[in-house]
Amino acid sequence: MSQFPYPIQYFSCRDFEASPEKIQRMLEYLSQLGTGLAGPVAGETGIPGLKIDFNDGIRLQVPAGNWQVTIGDHDSGMVFYDGDASETILISFEKYYVRWQVEIRRDGVLVFSHIFDPAGQKVRLVFNSVLLGDTLSFFPYLPRVREAFGAADVYYSIDRKMQALCQRLFPDIRQRDYAEADTYATYYFNSGIDFPGAMPINGRILPIAHAGQMILNLPSPAPKLPWVPGPRQIKEPYVCLGAQASHVAKGWLWPGGWEAVVAHLKGLGYRVLGIDREKECRAAFKGQNYTVKMPDGAEDFTGNRPLLERADMLHHADFFIGLPSGLSWLAWTADCPVVMIGGFSLFWHEFPTPYRVYNRLACNGCYNSLKDIWQGDGCPRQKPGTEAVLQCSKTITPRMVIAAIDRLLADKRTGREPL
Repeated sequence: MSQFPYPIQYFSCRDFEASPEKIQRMLEYLSQLGTGLAGPVAGETGIPGLKIDFNDGIRLQVPAGNWQVTIGDHDSGMVFYDGDASETILISFEKYYVRWQVEIRRDGVLVFSHIFDPAGQKVRLVFNSVLLGDTLSFFPYLPRVREAFGAADVYYSIDRKMQALCQRLFPDIRQRDYAEADTYATYYFNSGIDFPGAMPINGRILPIAHAGQMILNLPSPAPKLPWVPGPRQIKEPYVCLGAQASHVAKGWLWPGGWEAVVAHLKGLGYRVLGIDREKECRAAFKGQNYTVKMPDGAEDFTGNRPLLERADMLHHADFFIGLPSGLSWLAWTADCPVVMIGGFSLFWHEFPTPYRVYNRLACNGCYNSLKDIWQGDGCPRQKPGTEAVLQCSKTITPRMVIAAIDRLLADKRTGREPL
């Protein structure tokens, strides 16, 4: 049974092009978002049956009657909905920050007006991605809501496996798996890929760490948060590495590349710890089969260990070598220098690191292209079954990776700022 007493009518602030099939998928997603996360429209207006809140974009519940509704942006004066409404739920496509202005007339007489203002209000933040990297990119924005908006009370919802990380960093901010009844506004942290209502611009064309800035309409990106470390468990100097990722396109596919790096690190006197979840994974891609395993010579620290344990291990490592994936984000969160290997995304897309390794002379960065539209099957530019497939990963040499490692070590040794 629907939690809304009337049918839903969506409206949008912007025109966008999409096929009927894609629009239908968007509407299904919006329906799931509204019923599963936002709950019923809760904000009272003082007028029986007329309710408003900002927990799924702007939502206006209009009872039966001769109502005229105008909804726009207070700052620009743009109007996005202007018409009669009766026995309907008006919901915006846009879920990001807009300084909404609402005017409601009954029989032509202004009876209610409101300008969105979260100051002194309760605000909920929902991490609605289960991907580790996407989620960690939004951590610095949690405390910014109180600072930027003057919200009186802020709480958040996050996947259970990441709750301990948040509690370590934000012991004074509440976690809730549900929406509290008096919540004024809700914002959804997600990467904003190919859904025009998630943020004002497509998330493919900006660094992930700036997505929170776009969603919350902040003047600058949130600064990185310092990690709060646990005790060191390994006394010898060590380096961690992660050779696996959520997709084979993110991997480093130079034959024997990882083993060459491990040998170099061990020659420098390091213990080398493999910290992927699995010791080996296999994937089929464009008619080719790939096997990625913990490199020979690395110590086996694989397994489904708590993320907080992983973060503390990374904090005390001299550095981490990984891919454009969640473990690299975890290392960055834990204040561990990162050598990141990968070319499926452009060098600026993940967090800034001076030790990003990619081959700028090869095909790369299709993930960030609005023309190619990387959809998970990957490599949209190359013909399946050819050696050109995944050349962004296949053309990165051990020499390039080792050069980045040696540069990092020189920077640490001399204390100079990375070039």
